[in-house]
Amino acid sequence: MHPATTAVSAGRPIGAGEPLNQPIVLASNFRDTGNYSRAQGTATWQALEEAVGALEGGMALAYSSGMAAASSTLFALAPRVLVLPDHSYMGVRALVADLVKQTPLEVRFVDISNTAEVVAATAGADVVWVETPTNPTLDVADLDAICAAAAAAGAKVVVDSTFATPMCAQPLRHGATVVMHSGTKFIGGHSDLLMGLTVTNDADVHERLNNARLVNGCTPGALESFLALRGLRTLPLRMERAQANAVDLVARLRAHPQVEEVRYPGTGAMASFVMRGGAAAADAVCAAVQLVVPATSLGGVETTIERRQKYAGDAHVPPGLIRMSVGIEHIDDIWADLQQAIDSTVSR
Repeated sequence: MHPATTAVSAGRPIGAGEPLNQPIVLASNFRDTGNYSRAQGTATWQALEEAVGALEGGMALAYSSGMAAASSTLFALAPRVLVLPDHSYMGVRALVADLVKQTPLEVRFVDISNTAEVVAATAGADVVWVETPTNPTLDVADLDAICAAAAAAGAKVVVDSTFATPMCAQPLRHGATVVMHSGTKFIGGHSDLLMGLTVTNDADVHERLNNARLVNGCTPGALESFLALRGLRTLPLRMERAQANAVDLVARLRAHPQVEEVRYPGTGAMASFVMRGGAAAADAVCAAVQLVVPATSLGGVETTIERRQKYAGDAHVPPGLIRMSVGIEHIDDIWADLQQAIDSTVSR
């Protein structure tokens, strides 16, 4: 079945008289079953897990946030030697830095786009953490080569596929052990929830992830699960429109004399561009936009931008780099706003 159809049809109640959409189940306790929602779940987030699992080709679990999914994954896999991209989400790097202080964890930082470097680092590693495309530099990993090398070394591969979404990549099909999403972003798609997701086709790993979620209290809320599943239904349409807009914007940005560099992985709705004039010019652009929203999160229907180097965790990125999450507005309106904001920096 095509992913666009799976996104619409998976995780729905079946049977005569059932609602078309899984309702919100606001319950923590259930009569005469011994079930407790933190352990056994509710029909609402089970429906979300069924749909995401069907899209990714494995068994899904939902969590209270993307960071809850990341921390539960590290808790479940308990690596002693971890390979980690040096350009990756700063929240995950902060989590790993905290683990290094508390445990004898060895971390090998790599350029995830340098396949030979990553392959060499897999020797003796327990877990290879891949983010592709990376946040915010949009580096792309060779999943086939990395997963093959990790398998030969006896290491598990975790892929944060938040930026790609299941519409652009299915890492389990390349040999990954776990694929992770911040469902807060594109899967939810409307900037109104927090959600994390993992998917694996390894039954033992699935059980360990489920136990990590249970003992760490990382279960999702009923309303958030409902909203995430509702958002998932339109993910194919939103990504199709947002990607088309992104391709167009990238071409226009590359032709603008005030833009020094444009980074785009070729698919998806994320792009980054570097302003001539560095941090001051980038800040001026973010302050001058009127339709485009200056915001730190991403993946909604609206186009958002942010200069990332202002955060200590992203100090490694170029000062003038602006990360852009492209929305589904009309392309001419997005560009008109971005163009006037960029042009305004010339007179400063």
